[in-house]
Amino acid sequence: MAIDFPSNWGRWGDADERGAVNLIDDEARARGAAEARTGVTVSIARLTRPSPLTGGPMASLTASSTAVQTAMMFTGSPAMAMAELMIITTHHPEVTHLDAMAHWIDDGRTYPGVALADSAGPGGVRHGAAHVYGGGILTRGVLLDLAPGGGRLDPAHPITAADLDAAAARAGTEVLPGDAIVTRTGWNYVDDDGKTTPGMTLGAVRWMHEHGVAIWAGDVGDGHPPIKDEAPGALHRFALGRLAIPLIDAADPDELAQVCAELGRWTFQFVVAPPRIAGTTGVPVNPLAIF
Repeated sequence: MAIDFPSNWGRWGDADERGAVNLIDDEARARGAAEARTGVTVSIARLTRPSPLTGGPMASLTASSTAVQTAMMFTGSPAMAMAELMIITTHHPEVTHLDAMAHWIDDGRTYPGVALADSAGPGGVRHGAAHVYGGGILTRGVLLDLAPGGGRLDPAHPITAADLDAAAARAGTEVLPGDAIVTRTGWNYVDDDGKTTPGMTLGAVRWMHEHGVAIWAGDVGDGHPPIKDEAPGALHRFALGRLAIPLIDAADPDELAQVCAELGRWTFQFVVAPPRIAGTTGVPVNPLAIF
């Protein structure tokens, strides 16, 4: 069934690759820079622990899949240097990662209407890849702590526009066009694997559109299993797919929430600079909150 919902396809031109990041203008960047008063920084990324790529009797049998696998390499004998080969499953919930415009396909097309055959090929993504953000995304960030005091939302809680409004009110701020928002629910897809998690509703995604959110980060976004009586995958299908808001999945905002509470500030400079690896639908990132 078709759902009547806003779309940003074509808003910034038929060849655009940056999506809602275009909302970050000079005013939004200056607003973010003004939040960096002390230089205190907090990572909003998960700590990802790799598994060995090597098999055999010495390999771990504790996980069926991992985000990062490594094989150590040594130079010289005796060894004079060390390096590693890494295999990364980009969109794995164990690694904090940015979803670029090319990640979502809607009826055979990617944002802002590019046919899949023109968007990607065997060598990777040709349109809407993550490296277009390689110059860095800098703006004001707002923590919307949906379960303050170190709590967590109820299982299967539908995150609504009213929830986001209440969190912004507790933070004593208003989300403005070009801002980044970080939502905290107290859950994560790894430790809570197999459990029923909260999830964003279409109303919450529409709220993001109405407030001009430029980029989202959070611990969980789409509910697993899908939220009852809600469109499944609201965050990915509609925030990323329709509104072209890049997503930072599998973030860890717990330390950020603690620092915000200690400082009495829920706004900060938000900085993320994806690696400039061409042709990717997404990449691991380490978003920073700077106070």
